[in-house]
Amino acid sequence: MGDSELVYKLQQNSLEALGILYDRHQRMVFRTALAITGDPEAAADLLQDVFLRLYRFARHIDPQRPLEPWLYRMTANLAYTWLKRHNRWTRSLEDLAEKLTGGRRQAPGVLVELDDSWQQVRQAVLTLPFQQRVVVVLYYLNDLSLREIAEILDIPEGTVKSRLHYGRQTLRNQLGEHGEPIPEMHYEFT
Repeated sequence: MGDSELVYKLQQNSLEALGILYDRHQRMVFRTALAITGDPEAAADLLQDVFLRLYRFARHIDPQRPLEPWLYRMTANLAYTWLKRHNRWTRSLEDLAEKLTGGRRQAPGVLVELDDSWQQVRQAVLTLPFQQRVVVVLYYLNDLSLREIAEILDIPEGTVKSRLHYGRQTLRNQLGEHGEPIPEMHYEFT
């Protein structure tokens, strides 16, 4: 059953449809919220809030359009509100590394000890201004195209390019031009 069909059922107050949509999209929403806030507890709360709003505002969602952009937009908006309310723009390097990598260290043989450069990249991403951080997270963590990000955030594609450019520039400056290269940012949050 596709998302469109489930949104139709959700518009008729189907909790079963909400459960299926939750199971299908919860990982994406959680990891996006975690990457933006840097706080697993906040990400878990935001995950619940996103799906409560999905249920509450289902009648306003067009079932003919893809659901993921709505979920990304809602996640980014709620994360922004959370950050403003909690004034949580940065976290300590050690705390962040511990929270982001918690379950990865137990992975057998495939994953190596967390590299210091990864810790620096994650910390640098969390210190980006919110608008740049969201674009960087959606582009690198969620592998979305510039066009998709523009649609999700309801901004021109040129604005996405600009925010991505300045976000990269800020990351390069924070990490040092002659230091470690910025690793590919395709990591998983558990």
